[in-house]
Amino acid sequence: MTTEPMPTDRASTQIHNIGYRHYDGPRLGRAYARRSLFSQSLRGAYGLGRSAKSKVLPMLLFVVMCVPALIMVAVAVTTKAKDLPLDYTRYAVVLQAVIALYVASQAPQAVSRDLRFKSVPLYFSRPIERGDYVAAKFAAMTSALFILTAAPLVVLYVGALLAKLDFAEQTEGFAQGLVSVALLSLLLAGIGLVISAVTPRRGFGIAAVIAVLTISFGAVSTVQAIADAQDNGGAVSWLGLFSPITLIDGVQTAFLGATSAFPGAHGPSSGQGVVYLLVVLGLIAGSYGLLMRRYRKVGL
Repeated sequence: MTTEPMPTDRASTQIHNIGYRHYDGPRLGRAYARRSLFSQSLRGAYGLGRSAKSKVLPMLLFVVMCVPALIMVAVAVTTKAKDLPLDYTRYAVVLQAVIALYVASQAPQAVSRDLRFKSVPLYFSRPIERGDYVAAKFAAMTSALFILTAAPLVVLYVGALLAKLDFAEQTEGFAQGLVSVALLSLLLAGIGLVISAVTPRRGFGIAAVIAVLTISFGAVSTVQAIADAQDNGGAVSWLGLFSPITLIDGVQTAFLGATSAFPGAHGPSSGQGVVYLLVVLGLIAGSYGLLMRRYRKVGL
């Protein structure tokens, strides 16, 4: 049995010009793509360019961070105080719960959505590499946290100058506070992104980040209080190595002239401070390395 080829109606065969043209314009390359991803991620951390619902929580937390600083400034100006009620280096430690909530809400938003909707391969189809993606996300989350934690310090500094407090003393304290929150931003951004990148489910990421930041601080503070009650100041100092917030507290106590928030004010010495600083830098570098390793497998 043979089959004959079906006849072709050549009169109905047409070639359509759909207007594709060769692109001769500028090619902006990896640097532009990396900057664009950084800008988009930073804006997204405050809900900019997203729905109104997405703006509520980050903006609310930003306001909550700044309101106590405004109140302190108002009190200092009204009462003509000789100093601010709270040191620059202590501000972020006191409001750590707000910072932890911000990290828990925005770190998963930065990376979990891309994993969940499988949009990461689309990024890599552009002229960027995995290192560019990780660098942009890490820098954006760090910058968002720095804005959150540095803004109230700016309010305190401007208020201190308006209250005519000592310029040199306030400038030194302000600079020390900025260094402290910069380290805090790098550390919490790394930890938050690593945890969030493990799962594409945003809810799991939020719960995991909150658990790591709050439980670790609560556990360390409890054990430190027990050690202080037993007059074991040395143990109090070393126990601070096991929580992100207490790590930053130890670094600023040892090197930035801050008053320790540890029980009994048993902050680390200069020698112990070196260990604290090395652990902080190691955690930041380790977080970045883990993110790079994670995204070697994503989208393949």
